[in-house]
Amino acid sequence: MSDGISKAREAALYVLGRCRRFDAWSPQTLQRAAEKFFLDGRDAALCSRLCLTVLQNAALCDFYIGCFADRSPQQLQPQVLDILRLGVCQILFMDKIPVSAAVDQSVSLTRRTAPRAAGMVNAVLRRVAEHRDDLPEIPCSGTAEELSVRYSHPLWLCEKLTGEKGYSFTREYLAANNREADLTVSVNLCRTDAVSLMERFREQGIDVRRSELSPLSLVLQYKGKIDDLPGFSEGEFFVQDAAAAMAVICAGPAPGMRVLDACAAPGGKSFLCASLMGDGGEILSCDLHAKKLDRIAESASRLGFTSIRTAPMDAAEPLEPMKGGFDLVLADAPCSGMGVIRKKPEIRYKDSEALAGLPAVQRRILSGAAGCVRPGGTLVYSTCTVLPEENEDVVGAFLAGHPDFRQEEARTIWPQEYDTDGFFYCRMRRNDPDQR
Repeated sequence: MSDGISKAREAALYVLGRCRRFDAWSPQTLQRAAEKFFLDGRDAALCSRLCLTVLQNAALCDFYIGCFADRSPQQLQPQVLDILRLGVCQILFMDKIPVSAAVDQSVSLTRRTAPRAAGMVNAVLRRVAEHRDDLPEIPCSGTAEELSVRYSHPLWLCEKLTGEKGYSFTREYLAANNREADLTVSVNLCRTDAVSLMERFREQGIDVRRSELSPLSLVLQYKGKIDDLPGFSEGEFFVQDAAAAMAVICAGPAPGMRVLDACAAPGGKSFLCASLMGDGGEILSCDLHAKKLDRIAESASRLGFTSIRTAPMDAAEPLEPMKGGFDLVLADAPCSGMGVIRKKPEIRYKDSEALAGLPAVQRRILSGAAGCVRPGGTLVYSTCTVLPEENEDVVGAFLAGHPDFRQEEARTIWPQEYDTDGFFYCRMRRNDPDQR
């Protein structure tokens, strides 16, 4: 500690500030904070939990702060608001932390960063604590406005989904986004099988179960470092959500195929293709950024895959030699990420106007990737979002302009269905004139 302030809370305030000021992603920023503040395992876990809870509940915290403060949250200094949110989250959502510690630590943080606001922070948090069992009612019950506050999601998203899917469905989706995600891994069938890997995890006291969605996915109750897991160094698994795995399983990769993973980073779909193909065939993993390709190559080496090679490429403008040459093409397009909010909670705060241009980018990528499919071959378009304008609408526009392709299967997986990421995939086939 320094000045009586715990390192975990000091680091949490740093992370929240970086996320707010620089649109930083919380997972990477948490890692940076652990190094910057020399956090041990326990403090790093608390810092992560504090940040995740605040990011998941920011609007709800602001509602209660507004109820007990003499000014609106928008009128407070941003860093003071971050401190108040940290305090409120500890009081309302973290039962193992004494209220006195939550209040005292928050006041100490304020004295260091904004001394004049220390009295106000102390008063607001004590009022919240006093009313823990009789908190003010959130107004507009049964509406998108109420859901936006209760689950701390943007109003535009709540209005859109309640209009399309109804109140109850939207509430379940938002609640699923605010649940902490377990670690999910895919089995490398070239090195082991699901049963053997589960036994290996259980021998080390790790709670593991098979995913209800993907037969190749294992769900672990584990908070440590991935590379400390048994079987990691032997290449027996790789991190991948079960919903993402289903997009590859749907594609049907088989030994001897020539596969193009057009937007490959971080590599999970390429790895699962190699696993299902018995490492027999050719997989070209492409991305715009060389650093991402380096990480794919490193992971492929750990997993023992020799069928994977990497190359830089703009998926919207593939190189001429690639055109018409692949049995299977995967196009996992950049998207709004509205299916992975539980893992990246700050995604929910993206400006809807900034997302409006994504479908045009996705259509260009899908069209470019389609040119690489041989006659009779398979094209799979996927995203980690649940918004139809990035999914069904993109596919519909593509098929309308490419009569040589036909849709075979399409599916949206919502996070509340199987406790996975939200995900969309669509398998299409290119007509083969020789088979008519």
